[in-house]
Amino acid sequence: MMSLRRRLNRGLVIILSLVFIGHWLAADWVIRAVAEKQMMTRLQHDGDSVLDTLTLDGDGQPIFDSSHAGTVYGQSFSGHYFVIHIDGRTYYSTSLQDQPLPFPAMSVGTSQQFHFQDGPRHQPLLVLSRGFERFGRPISISIAEDLTDIGRDIDGIRLAYLVLTVLVLLAAIALQSADVRRSLNPLKAARDELAEIANGRQQQIQARVPAEIKPLVKEVNRLLVLVERRLHQSRTAIGNLAHALKTPLAMLFRLAESPLLNDHPELRKQLQQQTQTIHQRIDRELKRARISGNSQTATVFNPRLELTALAMLLHNIYVEKNLTIQVNAPDQLIHFDREDMLELTGNLLDNACKWADRYVVLTVESRYGMIISVSDDGPGCSEFDMQQLSQRGLRLDEAVQGHGLGLAIVRDIAEFYHGTLTIGRCAELGGLMVNVQFPR
Repeated sequence: MMSLRRRLNRGLVIILSLVFIGHWLAADWVIRAVAEKQMMTRLQHDGDSVLDTLTLDGDGQPIFDSSHAGTVYGQSFSGHYFVIHIDGRTYYSTSLQDQPLPFPAMSVGTSQQFHFQDGPRHQPLLVLSRGFERFGRPISISIAEDLTDIGRDIDGIRLAYLVLTVLVLLAAIALQSADVRRSLNPLKAARDELAEIANGRQQQIQARVPAEIKPLVKEVNRLLVLVERRLHQSRTAIGNLAHALKTPLAMLFRLAESPLLNDHPELRKQLQQQTQTIHQRIDRELKRARISGNSQTATVFNPRLELTALAMLLHNIYVEKNLTIQVNAPDQLIHFDREDMLELTGNLLDNACKWADRYVVLTVESRYGMIISVSDDGPGCSEFDMQQLSQRGLRLDEAVQGHGLGLAIVRDIAEFYHGTLTIGRCAELGGLMVNVQFPR
């Protein structure tokens, strides 16, 4: 879908272009109309001046003396011409050089007429024709002016005005684009704050936005609060439920050991298996709740800061073993969910601390995606057991006693992020080594 900024800019460019084109066409028409009106007024005045040269001879007949007309009508093909019809006689201006023009004679009382006609050299002429009575005789006069020069001047004005219009249009488009960009800055600020929320640096959108966008921002903030509360409630409920089931589960264990079942060994075996399965599921959920149940939600975490604190916690839990837990992790923010990473690493470290003799090493690399590696100096597993633990689709909590529960949680998180889980033996420490590699 086209971006909002591009859509607004395109609409404004179309609207401004239509407005300026319409304005230019209207201005062009006005320029032509004004020029033609001025020419018509000049032709009327010239016609009146030519008529003033009419006189009567001794017999009372009207005569026309072209020497009294304006000098412009005496120059050859000057672009100013006239034709006079008096009592069937026709008088041409000297500028026509005896080339007749087909100007029709106008009858008396006919209103003046303007029309366009070709001149003696096929140039465009504007012609004013009038008919009236003078000295008791009908007289018709046609005054013409060449439009070539005035047309050239009008074309120059049109071109100059077109260039000016285009420049103003481009300036208006640039100003409108800048205004659109400035108007959309609150959206950019809200987007940047959403990125900050995704990075775990803030919890709500605080940017000042226009009234049209404010309901959307309020709804997003409400949903952020709701999601955080629901996640906290969900993890707390899981922990509470697991703890609540501990007591009835202990009762089931005692029932499985009851002497009443001595005569039913198969029933006792099934009861013990099912209660053991329930116990493993409860322990799994309790681990999830213990590691991440009371933490705030964030989508990034600092490996060195978070994992150093986690290592200290596990060192205190296994204080009787006097373990050395070494953490090699970068001091930077990595874009993975903090709770998931703590849960995954916590299970790996907890499993390593359970089986280690003295040393546990945690290494995090973030050059290509992220790689989390945990190794210990414990007894490890046989090749067959490691193949079982690494087999995709196998129920890890049923594969190798003591390793499966934590690795099952790790496998769930790794698969959610499209990562890979590999299990092998640590060449340096001699114990189990678990690698989880996440794509970029």
